[in-house]
Amino acid sequence: MTKKPNFLLFITDQQRADWLGCTGHPVVKTPNIDAIAADGTLFEDFHVALPVCMPNRASLMTGRMPSVHGLRHNGCLLPRRANTFVDVLAAGGYATASIGKSHLQPFTGALPWRAPDKTERAIPEAWKPDGMSYTLEEPTRFEGDKEQPFEVPYYGFQHVDMATSHGDRCGGQYGQWFRETMPDWQALHDPANELPHNYTCPQAYRTPIPEEAYPTTWVGDRAEVYLSAQARAEQPFFAFVSFPDPHHPFNPPGKYWDMYSPDQFSIDLPYAAHKNPTPPMQHLTEKWEQGELPPIPQMPFRADDQHLREAMALTAGMITMIDDQIGRLVEVLKDTGQYDNTVIIFTSDHGDYLGDFNLLLKGSLPMPAITRVPMIWSDPATRQGARTDTLASTIDISASILERAGMAPYNGMQGQSFLASLDGTTPHRDEVMIEHNDGGARMGFEQAARVRTLRTKDWRFSTYAGEDWGELYDLNADPRETHNRWSDPDLAEVKAALSLRLIEHLTCQMDESPRATRLA
Repeated sequence: MTKKPNFLLFITDQQRADWLGCTGHPVVKTPNIDAIAADGTLFEDFHVALPVCMPNRASLMTGRMPSVHGLRHNGCLLPRRANTFVDVLAAGGYATASIGKSHLQPFTGALPWRAPDKTERAIPEAWKPDGMSYTLEEPTRFEGDKEQPFEVPYYGFQHVDMATSHGDRCGGQYGQWFRETMPDWQALHDPANELPHNYTCPQAYRTPIPEEAYPTTWVGDRAEVYLSAQARAEQPFFAFVSFPDPHHPFNPPGKYWDMYSPDQFSIDLPYAAHKNPTPPMQHLTEKWEQGELPPIPQMPFRADDQHLREAMALTAGMITMIDDQIGRLVEVLKDTGQYDNTVIIFTSDHGDYLGDFNLLLKGSLPMPAITRVPMIWSDPATRQGARTDTLASTIDISASILERAGMAPYNGMQGQSFLASLDGTTPHRDEVMIEHNDGGARMGFEQAARVRTLRTKDWRFSTYAGEDWGELYDLNADPRETHNRWSDPDLAEVKAALSLRLIEHLTCQMDESPRATRLA
């Protein structure tokens, strides 16, 4: 047994905090994740740094906010010169592996969705190109039908099994493996061969790909190989096991498609529950009333109740499939004698509106449905069930892992270790700041949204750059955030105090790295 602990970090894509059995969901079955929570600490008020895939994943890796590390919104990239906490672990003797979705660089070759810049510019950007390659996750890197090793080191990872994109047609090394392994792969990817079903929800697709060839299983397979090999190694390991689901499209394979029925789900926070809907909510409702869907599938939209229930049932199927793979990997740890020296962590990169106010997917409105995510820390040093309602953030995960590994963080890390709060009684943070930066104008905004949120135990306060409205919710009287009190004169003093607290956070959003090299 190694003196330093191993780490197995599970992360899902677009999973709300309340979509687990252990967090109170009445329908979805997650016995294996629930078992991890029963032996660990479950965070009940854990929030992302920014509720979109790429920025928040970069915040997890760096322990820094998006406005500091530079991956501000999807389609940007994490500079290769950025250090990550995985770099620190590797420098300290850890074997490091990323298995599944990374998404620290763009994984499509498509141009961003935004109005074209028609201005002729002699110099287009404020920064000169850094000359590094940022196409390692793009499709051109994986065009062959035979799987090729991924170029490492990659942000600190010494071993990479890469899956890119979402749904049943993921790319990366998974895509190469699929084309090499499945003789009929073209037919399995042909939409004409979709299996019959009666769902009408946008992006509901019944894939013909069998369970054993679906990306979730592939991630589990590759993780099992890696964990089994590490049982014979002398050095401790850090394994980042990242499932591309339950992100849309809604396409669980095999038995997971009809494991749940839409009739099992209800819309318990409908649009009508909001007393004064915000302009983006009104905009999405107008588009829904006109029968318009977004121009690209990544944009949020309003949906009718039946479509929402169908999306919920299919999401539940994807989550249970992930849970089955997680259970399998925990058993690998136990069978290989590594369980008693492995810290197991479970989280997600952001949530999904998934029916709240009749919305689907994610967007510029920082509702708890997309900012609050699952967070479980199961440590062999304790292995006892605890729950904590203290506030914590994605940026805190890296600092916590490094402290547990006995290693110091680098200068410029903004996250704070929450290890002292694992007992369930010690507070960690009084408030968290959450950013949101959009890559283009959508949801009725005339320009790309820039949103900053301060979340305390009592209030959610959100400001929108360039807008004459904002959001203020009294979480004690209105925990579901159904009454925006932004313009309430009775809360003017509260609003002013929260504004000052948010300004305090924004004042600290300066990169403290590198330190000065001279007096002046």
